[in-house]
Amino acid sequence: MQKKSEAKNKAKNKTMGNVYEVYALRYATMSPRTPSMNFLAPDPHDSAAQDLDYFVWLVRGRGRDILVDTGFNAEEATARARKLTLNPVNALERFGVVASGIRDIIVTHLHYDHAGNLDRFANARFHLQEREMAYATGRCMCNGLLRHPFSVEHVTQMVRHVYGERVTFYSGDGEVAPGVTVHRVGGHSDGLQVVRVETARGPVVLASDAAHYYANLQRRSPFPIVYNVGDMAQGWETIERLAGHPDRFIPGHDPIVTEIYPRASDKVDAWALHLPPSRSFAR
Repeated sequence: MQKKSEAKNKAKNKTMGNVYEVYALRYATMSPRTPSMNFLAPDPHDSAAQDLDYFVWLVRGRGRDILVDTGFNAEEATARARKLTLNPVNALERFGVVASGIRDIIVTHLHYDHAGNLDRFANARFHLQEREMAYATGRCMCNGLLRHPFSVEHVTQMVRHVYGERVTFYSGDGEVAPGVTVHRVGGHSDGLQVVRVETARGPVVLASDAAHYYANLQRRSPFPIVYNVGDMAQGWETIERLAGHPDRFIPGHDPIVTEIYPRASDKVDAWALHLPPSRSFAR
């Protein structure tokens, strides 16, 4: 009996030792939008749609900062008619994190709004799914529709990081740090990966573009930019399994995140995702 208790305490201590804080930093917005821009099969009764918020995510704990995605810059914002509030690198600085101090960056996928500014993190190692690199440099990029969410400059910069031996590739599931894991779900982009982070309230899953909005997953209704609908649908089940509770999955672009999570800074738009939300999605 004593041995069982000791084993349980060891397991608990190990888990608690891998607990992180997670922050969403908003750097841009897009408005107005229509329902057809947010759902592949929109509700015909809907006449309005939520705005699109753009985030990068910061994982803090165990003496390290891990950045999830790198956003886009002013040039990309102008080219794609997006409202850039603040370059993500500058947003991080206002939050107390300098780009040169970041050692690990998880790139969920290589779309323009998740993989810009790759040249501004001089000391970082990039964590990417092997399938995403192959997809972004392969035959599918001969198709304008599939190519549109990518920036050739961003992809080329990632290739340079590959040649500079600064990229760690994953094939499916992988561990970036104790308590921080990546999981390929595909769907939106062939190598899209989600990030599972151990926090004090349990595992939080940064879904990125596996679900732009809460409603994409809740309604089982895909966002219109999609490479493989079947993979996207299976990805929603993976997210739910990894999170273990509907309040512990974080969509990639939903303004609701800024409404239900505690604000974490008065200098930048940041919200604490490791703390419980003010509203629950549990039924």
